[in-house]
Amino acid sequence: MERLLVLVRHGQSDWNLKNLFTGWRDVDLTELGVEEARRAGRLLKESGLEFDVVFTSVLLRARRTLDLAMEEMGSPDLPVLRDLALNERDYGDLTGLDKDEARQRWGEEQVHLWRRSYAVAPPGGESLKDTGARVWPYYLREILPRVLRGERTLVVAHGNSLRALMMVVEGLSPEEIVATELATGVPIVYRLLEDSTLASKTVLTP
Repeated sequence: MERLLVLVRHGQSDWNLKNLFTGWRDVDLTELGVEEARRAGRLLKESGLEFDVVFTSVLLRARRTLDLAMEEMGSPDLPVLRDLALNERDYGDLTGLDKDEARQRWGEEQVHLWRRSYAVAPPGGESLKDTGARVWPYYLREILPRVLRGERTLVVAHGNSLRALMMVVEGLSPEEIVATELATGVPIVYRLLEDSTLASKTVLTP
């Protein structure tokens, strides 16, 4: 039985392009982001991957990436489960700020700590650990059981919610996960063993 789990970070968003902290702010894809989403769908189709169920966040950039990818795959009618548990990390008071502006206001070292540490949250926002605290229960309750039943599962979400998923799927430490970069629109293909541990990982690059 195939236990397939594929993760895709949404395509470039308007605020990615503008170098703004986005978090839960609901912004759309850029033209490049649209193409990245379509490319993800083409890569999945060319790899012969098909899905039974799809998960995404409630934010537009992830939902639109999913829609565009499914169009390319020729699978527009797959069941889609949306949940805010898969939303991007909440950046709190940093949301909407230019990253250079934030560095001028709070200092390079402090902003780097907020962005790249595991457990330190920006004012009014979430750390990666906090993001994991909502992602992990959802994964264990809703996503993993389907994968282990043989339902081929696609998750389209965000850099930090996907990092939280990668942490549990790959068994990564806090130090390893904060050093992990996720490209937009690049599918990561996992196959799991019966005990939910990792059998293989493949990154689909153009």
